[in-house]
Amino acid sequence: MQMLCTRDDLRRHPTFGVTVDGEQYLVLEYDNQIKAYRNRCPHLHIPLEWEEHAFLDKDSHLIRCSTHGALFMPDNGECVSGPCAGDKLQAVATRESNNTIYLL
Repeated sequence: MQMLCTRDDLRRHPTFGVTVDGEQYLVLEYDNQIKAYRNRCPHLHIPLEWEEHAFLDKDSHLIRCSTHGALFMPDNGECVSGPCAGDKLQAVATRESNNTIYLL
């Protein structure tokens, strides 16, 4: 297991970006559940954030691709607006132990 972040990280940043073994990930808490996705837009295969740890739209409800404005549901990664509508972010399995979130 590889560490992604801690609960404290998620308290400081509603969405948290991290690189593990060369792969970029996005971690957030949604409806009291940890969600993690590869930080890669399904349309252009590039990172989503516009600045470090900034993945949400202006209303802080949806994950937003900074390049073309696609919007994704935080609970399942589905694109609901933009050129990749109907596609999904690639979810990754996690495990939480002692307030630390790990990549499985």
